[in-house]
Amino acid sequence: MSSQAVTPRRLTALILPVCLAGLGVLIAAGYAFATTAHTGRELIGLAALTAAATLAERFPVPINAETGGGVLSLTFVFAVAAIVLFGWAPGALLLLTATSLVQLAQHRPLQRIAFNVAVLALVALAAGALIAPIHGHGVGALVARVVLAATADNVVNIVLISAAIALSSGQPYLQLMRTHVRATIVPFAFMASAALMLVVLWERAPVLSVALVGPLLAIALYQRSTHRALRAMRLALTDPLTGLGNHRHFHERLQRELLSAEEQARPLTLCFVDIDDFKKINDRYGHPSGDRVLSQVATRLRQGGEAYRLGGDEFALLFVDHDEGMALAAANSIVERIATVDFDHIGTVTVSAGLATFPMQGHGRDELIRLADSALYWAKEHGKNRVRLYRPEVVELSELKRLAAGPDKAARYRAAASLAKAVDARDTYTGSHSERVGELSAKVATRLGLGAEQVELTRLAGSLHDLGKLAIPEEILRKPGTLTDSERLVLERHPQIGFRMLDSLGVDPVADLVLHHHERWDGTGYPDGLRGEQIPLGARIIFVTDAYDAMTSDRIYRPKRSTQAALVELERCAGTQFDPGIVAAFAEELGQSSSLEAAPALAS
Repeated sequence: MSSQAVTPRRLTALILPVCLAGLGVLIAAGYAFATTAHTGRELIGLAALTAAATLAERFPVPINAETGGGVLSLTFVFAVAAIVLFGWAPGALLLLTATSLVQLAQHRPLQRIAFNVAVLALVALAAGALIAPIHGHGVGALVARVVLAATADNVVNIVLISAAIALSSGQPYLQLMRTHVRATIVPFAFMASAALMLVVLWERAPVLSVALVGPLLAIALYQRSTHRALRAMRLALTDPLTGLGNHRHFHERLQRELLSAEEQARPLTLCFVDIDDFKKINDRYGHPSGDRVLSQVATRLRQGGEAYRLGGDEFALLFVDHDEGMALAAANSIVERIATVDFDHIGTVTVSAGLATFPMQGHGRDELIRLADSALYWAKEHGKNRVRLYRPEVVELSELKRLAAGPDKAARYRAAASLAKAVDARDTYTGSHSERVGELSAKVATRLGLGAEQVELTRLAGSLHDLGKLAIPEEILRKPGTLTDSERLVLERHPQIGFRMLDSLGVDPVADLVLHHHERWDGTGYPDGLRGEQIPLGARIIFVTDAYDAMTSDRIYRPKRSTQAALVELERCAGTQFDPGIVAAFAEELGQSSSLEAAPALAS
């Protein structure tokens, strides 16, 4: 099982010993309290502090209101005062009474109540142990006892509560510790100061100390009302399921960060993340399981940067001061981390991510969003479970996807044709190979007597015949030596990849011509082994013109051939590899003699 996976057994391994230790401490505290003589004044004072602590526990003070953090209870103040004034045992019993009464009334899970009470019992014991060696009634001794008791309370709480949260959520323990220390150090310092005031007033006159309880509780209630107002504002910008910022919050924050990045001349990378095959998770396991996946993925995204849920299974992260390289490393880390998580009965889940960086690529908010979305689409279409940086051809493909939903067929064809430049930029040809193949194919189609529409479709298919190579690794496309069998199998997938790209985007029948442009006349080609006139006419034309341009272009692994030598090779392979009639028509188009007669238009 992955180290990221959360198991109940690991959490129980923490809760059980803490609860047993806490129970032992409480039994010892009860025995110590029962066997120690107490004055009436002490019992009344302890009862008053317990009542105040219970009231404070009922109305805790929120912290980190802006980010939805936790709460602190002024019970801390009264507990520290009780430990310093009366000893650790009365302090432990005060915490037991205040915490258990309130949390039982709130119907919290018994396991959680037991753990919280046990932690507080250990807090009291640790505080008592720290202050026991300090004797005397001077100001210095009094301050030292309060500071040590308060420190013990804070440290034990953070150590044990952070461990429980880390084991239940899968978050890094040390990171949680640092977060909790930063969030609580200032409030704890103020409450330690209030505890010191309470102890000093109690030693002077208990009645005066009671007067301090009112202002402390008033502060708590005021803070709660302020927190409610801030929380209402935060909820308007928060996704309720995951706790991440919502769509509105994302757009507002992105705009602010872009303005800041522009003013300070620093990079900002936008990362879009999408859960792979999330619909299948919902369909197979139900929406409650899907919601749990969303929540757990959100937790991992929160660890990687400033995360937002845009809707459904779509998320966004902002990498401030991250250039392309830094953002790519961070995004890859997130994708790899999520892929190793065991989501209980669902198993593993993967995500895909797309990146775009300001100012190298996008400038405005809408442009950066469009580029990152295009990169994400690319990652989803070409294997999933990966990160993709923005590239120009990705934008064209995204635009083609958008146009596919519209009625303008000519616009779809123009957008598709612009991808040819991106293909040639990655392949080993010099110049505009795809454009040349498209032009040659259109000329042959015209010579064969095809109609104007068929000529244009053939031209477009010729320019897009290698579209699928956008998904082929460059180390295969640019390999100077002979390809291995596995590398050749990968390369031979490019017709199917190109077909899927085009077929799903509404540019049929161009997609069919691209799919079959490597079928051989004798039936030994790929992908479907079509023979003779089973092969679409446009695909047969493209096969000839593609081979000709490949032979007459410089490649990494060989120099180009002359026009005459290329035609000789075409004629040699006519009847086996190529359609003889198309080879003859092509030779005539180039003004070269051929031993083959030009054929009339063939049925497609």
